[in-house]
Amino acid sequence: MARPASQGRPRPGRPARISREQIVAAALEGDLSTLTMRELAARLGVTHGALYGWVGGLEGVFDLVGEVMVNRVLPQEDPEQVGGWRPWLTRLAWAMHDEFLAVPGFATRTARPHRHNPESFGRLRARTVAAFTHSGVDPDLAEQSWYIFATSVISWLAVQENPLDLGEQPPRFDLFLDVLLRGLPAREPAPPARSL
Repeated sequence: MARPASQGRPRPGRPARISREQIVAAALEGDLSTLTMRELAARLGVTHGALYGWVGGLEGVFDLVGEVMVNRVLPQEDPEQVGGWRPWLTRLAWAMHDEFLAVPGFATRTARPHRHNPESFGRLRARTVAAFTHSGVDPDLAEQSWYIFATSVISWLAVQENPLDLGEQPPRFDLFLDVLLRGLPAREPAPPARSL
C-alpha cells in the first residue's frame, strides 16, 4: 500500500528544534561569498521564511559563522605562555590562514567593509591589543598595530581566494607574515628632517 504524500518526507516549515550549530554547519557546506538564505534553508530542510525566525538574515548567519571562526583561530594561551606577542601573533596568523582558507568565501567576506560580529571579533581585537600592551606598547599604538595586523592578514587571505596575477611565483604566507611582524608594533613616524 502506498503511503500518502504527506508521509515519508519531512514537511517544510519550522522543525521542533534547530540549533545555532546546525545553522553554522549548513552555512559552511558551501561558498560563503554566494550563500543565500534560500540555499541555507534548503540545506537545513526548513522553509526560507522559517529560517528568518532563527536568524534575522545573512548578517545573523555571518555573525554565527564569525563566532565559530574566531573560536577556532584564537590561541588558548596568553602571549607570555608562548614566548611573547610575536610567537602568539604568528600562531594566530597561521590559524587564520588555515581556518579562513578552509571555508570558501570567508576571507573574502571578512575583508569587505561591513559590520563584523562585535562579540567575537571584539574578543579577537581585545586579545591582540592586550598582547601588544602587555609587551609595553602604548595603548593607542597597540590599537593601530591590531588594525594593521588584522587588515593585512585578512586582505592577504582574501587575495588568495581571488588571485591576482602578480607574477609567476605564488605568494608565500610565511614571507608575508615575517615582513609584517618585523614591522609591528606600530611606531610614531619620525619627524621630517629639517633642511638647512
